[in-house]
Amino acid sequence: MAESEVQRAVLARAALARELFAGLERETHDGVGITRASYGEGEARAHALMARGARELGLEVAHDAAGNTYMTLPGRDRSAPPIVVGSHLDSVAQGGNYDGAAGVVSGLVALAGLADAGVRPARDVRVMGIRAEESAWFGVSYIGSRCALGVLPEGALDGARRADTGRTLADHMADAGCAPERLRAGEIYLPPADVHAYLEVHIEQGPVLEAEGLPVGVVTGIRGNRRLPSARCTGEYSHCGGVPRSHRRDAVIATAELVGELDRIWTECDGAGRDFAFTVGKFFTDAEWHAMTKIAGEVRFSLDMRSLDAAFLDAMEARVASLAADIERRRGVSFDLGDYTRAAPGVLDQRIRGDLLEGVERLGIPYMEIASGASHDAAAFAAAGVPTAMVFIRNANGSHNPDEAMDVADFMEATRLLAWWIAERG
Repeated sequence: MAESEVQRAVLARAALARELFAGLERETHDGVGITRASYGEGEARAHALMARGARELGLEVAHDAAGNTYMTLPGRDRSAPPIVVGSHLDSVAQGGNYDGAAGVVSGLVALAGLADAGVRPARDVRVMGIRAEESAWFGVSYIGSRCALGVLPEGALDGARRADTGRTLADHMADAGCAPERLRAGEIYLPPADVHAYLEVHIEQGPVLEAEGLPVGVVTGIRGNRRLPSARCTGEYSHCGGVPRSHRRDAVIATAELVGELDRIWTECDGAGRDFAFTVGKFFTDAEWHAMTKIAGEVRFSLDMRSLDAAFLDAMEARVASLAADIERRRGVSFDLGDYTRAAPGVLDQRIRGDLLEGVERLGIPYMEIASGASHDAAAFAAAGVPTAMVFIRNANGSHNPDEAMDVADFMEATRLLAWWIAERG
């Protein structure tokens, strides 16, 4: 089959992409944005919609103990390790329609185009709709993919609780028809050594491709993270006008100093060409105790540090503890940082990335190479030893908000690259 015929067949499936995206929006719009809570109703609807679409395309559909959905185009050698293509179907609360879901839809559209062109791949290709990637719900990253790979952090099933319900991950899994008891027993649906490759198409969650006027990015690597979901600084509530500076135990000033020190480190890293970013996404005093004239006795906050350098992230854990201890001594406060959650940087496969660079040139797709500042399921696959690659799609207006603005024309450029790789290199 000529390469051009395959490309025409894939592009002819743009209507399928629009139909699936419209269905996802219709099924999971909450009145403001998209909400597909991990192991919640919206996520379940998204998985059901993708499974129905896959069956209509003649694909095989299966699920694992964690509720991940697999939609398979059989290959010529069914005993060969499969290619897995996919992304997550959950979203943050009031998010956008394309974050995660674009990768699943891309996989289905690519397989539909290949089947239309009469291409049977060398090995099975499984489109994987992944559960619970968003850490906003349970405070744990990549739950679905790490369950499938057998590397979910110990204790997560019963220790992680969903932010909006307070109920455990295992409870929500069971309610969603999954089988946490099989995960406890050690079931591994995707042994990493038995996966030929993992490819993930995803919207860019930053402004770079939009600013450069390019539809597609070939990803060079994925930042790992170290996160403190529930840190706390405790000082002493006192009167603003009555307590001299030398006697104050101000939790706000102490926590702000810690944040300022981290910002200084970031400035140093920028100057030295070292990859680093951090965010304090939560920073608040107790509404039952705070007042305009009170010195704050408590602050609760979160910390998310990211880098492509795993050793640097390890060092930053110790550095944060040291900074907090120094501030404690000088300001008379105490920090309870809590436990870190950790995700390793995603080291992407150089051979597959080289293939994709060849593909964009051959197909005439405008592109750039780009690092991923956000975390993705691809990082879990890469950390498990699976050869992994990613493709970004231009997306205006950022992500994790209702205004995500991916264009289907850009989506189709990434999808025809994915189909090319499956047909020519998979």
